[in-house]
Amino acid sequence: MSTAPALDPAHTALLVMDYQPAILALLPEGDSEALLGRMEKVIADVRAKGGAIAYVRVGFTEADWAAIPPTNRSFAPIAQHRLMHHADRDTAVHERLAPQDGDIIVRKVRHGGLSTTDLDQRLREHGITTLIIAGISTSGVVLSTVLDAADRDYRLYVLADGVADPDPEVHDVLLHQVFPSRAHILEAAELHTLLRAD
Repeated sequence: MSTAPALDPAHTALLVMDYQPAILALLPEGDSEALLGRMEKVIADVRAKGGAIAYVRVGFTEADWAAIPPTNRSFAPIAQHRLMHHADRDTAVHERLAPQDGDIIVRKVRHGGLSTTDLDQRLREHGITTLIIAGISTSGVVLSTVLDAADRDYRLYVLADGVADPDPEVHDVLLHQVFPSRAHILEAAELHTLLRAD
């Protein structure tokens, strides 16, 4: 059981990051189905308790592709092959986790959820000081966002069974050796008990 402190939903946001068909396709099918099922319940729970839901998705316009230099090892191939166009259905948030009115939704063009978006500003405008982080992949959006959000002084929780990576070994190292110095690690089943409504 987690020893993490309780969460005040009024100041908490669940970040649902890169839960897009094109990215879920990188995982084994059974894994993605299980993830979607857990995240449906987590989103509903956070909503019911009054927490904010923030969706982060990756997608590119022609201008975004043009702005990616060939030196960027992660994103230059995406630009070269014109992948992940922002209007493609495969880059939308998965329909099972579809945003609702009032949710925060941002589109990014690099790994992190904060670096190329106005997410930090929008969270602060909502009085958010605590983030619950879920996303795919652990070594991409989750790692980048955890490091950045920690530097911005958010209180962080990483949802261990709400993150996944095509490389299980890298996933385990990050979850058990890297993230704990910056975030509380918890599972979906524990989250319900930590969310308290004042």
